[in-house]
Amino acid sequence: MFEGPDYPHSLSESLFDAWLEQGRSSRIPYSYLLIVWDDLEGKYIPIFVETRAEIKDYPRYGDSPENQLLVAAYDLYSEGRVL
Repeated sequence: MFEGPDYPHSLSESLFDAWLEQGRSSRIPYSYLLIVWDDLEGKYIPIFVETRAEIKDYPRYGDSPENQLLVAAYDLYSEGRVL
């Protein structure tokens, strides 16, 4: 996943699937998985949120000089990309 010049690094499907399962099995009723690029660590990190409105709180990759930037957002249950 995330291969090509528009992304800083690729992400393995198995890690993505593990993050989906982690979000679904949480006691907190998360609905979305945010995939965030951490520029300092040089890797993707998962962030789970409960509402779609929370997605807008994260600066998007390519639009901000922040250290942690949102690359994509997925619905945890349909696995559809929402951003």
